Amino acid sequence: MPESKADLILHPIRMRIIQSLALGGQRTTQQLVRELEDIPQATMYRHLNKLLKAGILQVAEENKVRGTLEKVYYLAQGGEDLTPLDVTENSSGEHMTLFLKFISSLIGDFSQYVRQEHYDMRQDGISLRQLHLHLNDEEYAALLTELRQSMQKYASNEAGGTRRRRMISTIVIPEVQEDKGENMKDEASTDDSK
Repeated sequence: MPESKADLILHPIRMRIIQSLALGGQRTTQQLVRELEDIPQATMYRHLNKLLKAGILQVAEENKVRGTLEKVYYLAQGGEDLTPLDVTENSSGEHMTLFLKFISSLIGDFSQYVRQEHYDMRQDGISLRQLHLHLNDEEYAALLTELRQSMQKYASNEAGGTRRRRMISTIVIPEVQEDKGENMKDEASTDDSK
C-alpha cells in the first residue's frame, strides 16, 4: 500500500528536510547534510528521492560537479500541506497515528537539544506555551495569515554568525463541539413520547 502524503511528510527525517526548505529555501544534498549533520549522506539521498518522487520536492537546477549532477532542491508549492483526504477521510485511529508521528518528531528535536553538554533554556529562548483564543473562522484565518507574513520576513535569513535555527511548531486544536443536530433529534424524540 503506498504511503499517504501525511506519512511521507511526518517521517522525522523528511519533516526536518521539509522544515529546512520551507518558506522558499533551496538546498543541495551537501548543504542539507551539513545543516542536518546527524543524518548520514546515504540516508539523506534516500529521503530526498522519496520526497522528489512524491512531488513534495522539486529540482530548481542541476549543476555539474566533479563529473556528477548536483541537484538543488526546493519545496513544491503546497508541498508541505496535507491533502483534504489526509485530514478528513482517515479514521480517528489514523489521525491519532499522524499526530503521534508529529509529536514524536518534536520529542526528537527537544531530546537532541537537551542532550547537549551545556544549554540554557532561558538564554536559548525555549518557549513552551499554550494560549486559548476565542476566534470565529474569519478571525482564525486572519491570524494564520498574519503569522505566516511575520515569519516570511525572516525566511531568507541564512544560517551562520549569531543566527541559529529555531524550530517553531504549531498545533491548533479546537474545542469539542456538541453536534447540535443530534441534540435536536434527541429533544424531538423525548417531546414525542410525552
